[in-house]
Formats: sequence, C-alpha cells, structure tokens
Amino acid sequence: MSSELPDSALSPPTGAGESTSGPSRRTVIATGVAVGGVVVAGGTFLAGAEEATAKGAAPSSRVSLTVNGTRRTVTVDNRTSLLDLLREHLDLTGSKKGCNAGACGACTVLVDGQRVNSCLTLAVRLEGAEVTTIEGLAAKGDELHPLQQAFIDEDAFQCGYCTPGQIMSGVGCIQEGHTGSPEEIREYMSGNVCRCGCYVKIVRAVEQTAARK
Repeated sequence: MSSELPDSALSPPTGAGESTSGPSRRTVIATGVAVGGVVVAGGTFLAGAEEATAKGAAPSSRVSLTVNGTRRTVTVDNRTSLLDLLREHLDLTGSKKGCNAGACGACTVLVDGQRVNSCLTLAVRLEGAEVTTIEGLAAKGDELHPLQQAFIDEDAFQCGYCTPGQIMSGVGCIQEGHTGSPEEIREYMSGNVCRCGCYVKIVRAVEQTAARK
C-alpha cells in the first residue's frame, strides 16, 4: 500500500459553499506562483534586483573641506556623518565611534573652532569648513598640544577610548573661556563620558592647561 497522501490531504479543508476546483498545494508547489512580482517554488526567479538597486541608489555629493590644515575633496553618500568621513574615507581613526548618537562625546572634533559631535554632523553640510581632529592638535611634529601633555602628566585616562574626544572637548572648553572653576569645567565638559571614571584628573588637566594659557 502506498504511503503517499492524496492531493486532497495536502489541500486545506473547504468551508460550506467553497469551490474545490482550485489548484491543490501539490500543483502550486510543482508549478510555482507569482507573489509580489517574484516567481517562486519551481518557476523563474524574477526579483528585479538590478532594477531595485538602480532605483534605490542613495544620492551622493562632493564636499571640500580642510581637515587638519589639508584641503580634502571627497564624494560621499549624502547620509554620511562627519565621523564616518574621517574614519572611513580619510583614515583618521583617532575620533572614536562610541554611542553613535551624540550622547558620549567620544567623537568630538572642532569645526571652525567649535566643538561638535561628529557622529551627528552631516559631512555634506561642511562645504568649506575647517575641521580639527585629535591628529591635528600637535603643533610641530611630535610636540604635543599642552592639553595632550597635561592628560599624560595627570594620568587622566585608563582605557583611553574616550580620551581623544575628552581632549578635543577640553580644547574647545578652554577656547570658549569656560574654565573659571572646576565646577564650570565639569559643567561644560559634561557631554563627554568616561566609563573609567577619570573625571577628577580630566578636570585637573583642563584647569592646569587653561592656567598656563
């Protein structure tokens, strides 16, 4: 006796008044059906991938900006953040991608002298801007920026992941004149998170650098 089930056993039960003349599940599986413009299960696959790719191509733009004193012109997806432009297009990986939501400050850089979260800044909006990253702080060769040296002197870091953003934010804080007291420094550096808890030493480094200015 054959163990193969009849077509009726593969088809869903019909209700009162329903026609049973439609194709069975076996027929559907054997011949394939068109679903949303794609033929599947036994037919030819017509997903239209090339057409979808062409229609879904993201718009891109050329942007020219000065990064650490060097003029750079790149073509990027219009959705590219300044952080991704720096890291993925210019190989400047000192700026770190932490939360990627503007909450930790690890990606802080200076744009036209003002500190910004580069993960929230669209690169295409920076035509003609001047960007300074942690790689561009050293004035002459290996001579560190005073705040970089102060971080070393004060041992103001542990894992170091947040350090580039902390230093860039500290430089901005000093330039803005928000260093009148440790409390003021903490307030204006509050957007930079240190998971290691080195805040006391970070504040001390910023305070001492501002005092020497």
